[in-house]
Amino acid sequence: EAAERLYELVVFGASGFTGQFVVEEVARAAAGGALRWAVAGRSREKLRATLERAAQRLGDAAPGAEVGVLLCDVDDAASLAAMARQTRLVLSCAGPYRFLGEPVVKACVENGANYIDISGEPQFLEGMYLKYNEKAAEKGVYVVGSCGFDSIMADMGVVYTRDNFKGTLTAVESFLKVNSGPEGLCVHDGTWNSAVYGLADQDNLRKLRKKIGHAPVPVVGAKLKRRGFLFYSPQFKEYSVAFMGSDASVVKRSQRYFYTELKETPVQYGAYANVGGLGSVIRLMLCGIVFLLLVKCSFGRKLLTQYPGFFSAGRFTKKGPTQKQMDGTSFSMTFLGEGYSQGQDPQSGRPNAKICTEVRGPEPGYVATPIAMVQAGVCLLKDGASLPKQ
Repeated sequence: EAAERLYELVVFGASGFTGQFVVEEVARAAAGGALRWAVAGRSREKLRATLERAAQRLGDAAPGAEVGVLLCDVDDAASLAAMARQTRLVLSCAGPYRFLGEPVVKACVENGANYIDISGEPQFLEGMYLKYNEKAAEKGVYVVGSCGFDSIMADMGVVYTRDNFKGTLTAVESFLKVNSGPEGLCVHDGTWNSAVYGLADQDNLRKLRKKIGHAPVPVVGAKLKRRGFLFYSPQFKEYSVAFMGSDASVVKRSQRYFYTELKETPVQYGAYANVGGLGSVIRLMLCGIVFLLLVKCSFGRKLLTQYPGFFSAGRFTKKGPTQKQMDGTSFSMTFLGEGYSQGQDPQSGRPNAKICTEVRGPEPGYVATPIAMVQAGVCLLKDGASLPKQ
């Protein structure tokens, strides 16, 4: 039945800030006519403009008239259902997902389309699992969250580290460092808004996890110590903070799968970000304290979402980064792993072997994320036979 569908892939929220870069990446992947695809959103004019912008920027790989344009709106379930019925896969780029994500997931599950998003919001991820897992399994549909910078780099990084470790890897900590060029760093405020609402809703995440009620995965090897929110990392000679995105949720989910389905040793995991020297820490703490105070009440959240530039010291803006800022930005994620060398029993004694690996890439939000998302989509479309059945 899926083979009858008009499109293999639809980019939903294509004219949004991140969506426009995803459209470019799909056009690159589809160059040479290997992929039937469409863009979807509320405004035909904006969608057309997004395709025109992509054409100007891509030259030879420019999307042509073959790209479909679908009009649909998160508030109009029938329009989302019509979109889902026409495609094998929806790439959902409209966030914050806690407000805009669920109707798209629901439409995909009910109408037999696979779904991929780039959410960094653990509450959304786990809430959708709780609500739609059984129905998706019945329909044979994959709903895959966090396929952008959050959290492919972390998940793949941990697996890569395990595969390169001689023996039994039992724990990994990752440290993210974002490097900016002379033009500085900037992130579109969509990400900021997700953080505002995510932090306001921490308690719900605990409740969700209780409801899902998974039995804990056993701890193999020495127990990984949880670090404080802020600490000094001698390895990097700078301060680090706990990473707030969905990386830990995603990695732990994968490790649970490896353990329960594939009988592999689960790896414990902690996610952190490097923030720099004392000056950066003081700035971060000031912003952080204001943020935490404001995020607790609805008026505070309104202020934070209306004036992202002011409250983030210019790091998050409604305009998003310029091309120059993106060109000058890159990331590295360092994975510090420990475990037991071949022949050592991980159930007894201290870990006696270490490993350090790194995942490096371009600007995380609008260069690395679209690459990760689109390649995830291509895998889902082309390598269906290799995907897990459960």
